[in-house]
Amino acid sequence: MRLCVFTEPQLGATYEDQLAIARRAEELGFEAFFRSDHFLSPGNDGPPGPTDSWVTLGALARETSTIRLGTLVSSATFRLPGPLAIAVAQVDAMSGGRVELGLGTGWLEREHSAYGIPFPPIGERFDRLTEQLEIIKGLWATPDGATYSFEGRHYDLVESPALPKPVQPAGPPVIIGGKGAKRTPALAARYADEFNVPFSSLPDTDAQYRRVVAAIEQEGRDGRAPIVFSFAQTIVCGRDEAEVRRRAEALGLDPKKPQDGQLYGTPERLAEQIHGFVQAGASRAFLQLLDLRDLDHLELIAAELTPRLA
Repeated sequence: MRLCVFTEPQLGATYEDQLAIARRAEELGFEAFFRSDHFLSPGNDGPPGPTDSWVTLGALARETSTIRLGTLVSSATFRLPGPLAIAVAQVDAMSGGRVELGLGTGWLEREHSAYGIPFPPIGERFDRLTEQLEIIKGLWATPDGATYSFEGRHYDLVESPALPKPVQPAGPPVIIGGKGAKRTPALAARYADEFNVPFSSLPDTDAQYRRVVAAIEQEGRDGRAPIVFSFAQTIVCGRDEAEVRRRAEALGLDPKKPQDGQLYGTPERLAEQIHGFVQAGASRAFLQLLDLRDLDHLELIAAELTPRLA
């Protein structure tokens, strides 16, 4: 099981906060540092305010050396596909080939209206996401010296030079995630290198993996590597039950009633819970840390939980 640190900076984190946890995660041997792509949160919108995901990752690319970097997930409503492909390829080069792109439809209407971003209905958002995935992967795959054109319902590209190219030969891995039963698995089967189920129970995660497997069988992936399955869960780890309770209460969570998508417990108990996701087919875990300043939490996970998952 490969462990990734997953953060939600829109809850209240500066660039310096993100840099500190990314560097410490790298020192502790975590595989990746991922961040959400939001401009508001469903609740707390006080200072310091949002930070842009790809501006942040570009800076982190130059201030780290080994840890992988990515979004879970960028919103297709926030950016045009051509400029997004350029930005991700540039950050890939800045990091020496350590970038991954999670891309989704976008869902929080309030952050769109707050910053003047159009928010079409869900059907159109899925259509736009589909075209964006096709365009981004098409631009990266275009041979040097050739051009790329695309004619779609929402985006048209005419003889693009398809530059710059990412450092990673096949382009940065593309992550698609979600709980939808039809269009999401179909998109994953066609475009994803990794499929992530966010904040769901083990039975629901297993069922979604099975839907993606069925979609892959229907789509066919000739010549492509098998898809990676991953999951995202909020984690609350403590050396004993008292520490688990204190940490959960500090985050405003109910320590007695974890919800679907929340893992509470000692390292031993957390390892048991995560093992269930391994049995369902997951090989990568995105551990959502809600308090980016609690570096002791990160160190406890690295020291006591990681060895139990080896």
